[in-house]
Amino acid sequence: MKIRIEGLLPAPLVGRQQRQSQVWEQSYVFESGKFYQIYSPSGRGKSTFLHILYGIRKDYEGSVFIDEQPIRSFSHKEWALLRQRRLSIVFQDLRLLTSLTAWENLQLKAALYATEPSRIAAMADHLGVKHLLSRRVASLSYGERQRIAIIRALIQPFDMLLLDEPFSHLDEANIQRVVHLIYSRCQEQNAGFILTSLGYDYQMRFDEKLLLG
Repeated sequence: MKIRIEGLLPAPLVGRQQRQSQVWEQSYVFESGKFYQIYSPSGRGKSTFLHILYGIRKDYEGSVFIDEQPIRSFSHKEWALLRQRRLSIVFQDLRLLTSLTAWENLQLKAALYATEPSRIAAMADHLGVKHLLSRRVASLSYGERQRIAIIRALIQPFDMLLLDEPFSHLDEANIQRVVHLIYSRCQEQNAGFILTSLGYDYQMRFDEKLLLG
């Protein structure tokens, strides 16, 4: 997968100078198999950027292409297929169903791919949340919820994984466990990721680091 941006700028930022940005109003190509960090202080549009790539925000100037097809031309069906097979995401607000258990949240995704329960359990065990799978999400801490949301994103096949500040409520030990699992899943599929952060590198290896603004 190649994601190409050309002159991209969200509507709320139109009229503001973006001299330092390596993303807004620039030309750039993100490729599967490579790992990218997008960093900036809060309020500069990191979530907005990922939401545009995922097709859930359309209030922007410029163009985005996936494999040279303009995303504005994609139908609802094309977006659905893309999100099922090629593009996965961890939202900053996680978007878990809090009235369901952690296991039920994961099964909603796993059922689409006939994922073996043992595979899900192994990921949960690696991230230290296996013992929490039977609990309702509403009863979990935010850091525990983050790990469940990350597992959910890793269940499906993908060419590119979008990660919106995924470690904000995790300590160093848990971050390193998550990082190991993310790299492992990416390498299995020759996939890449785009990770947003405030600038911390989490001891991760990136092919490119881009200042958003």
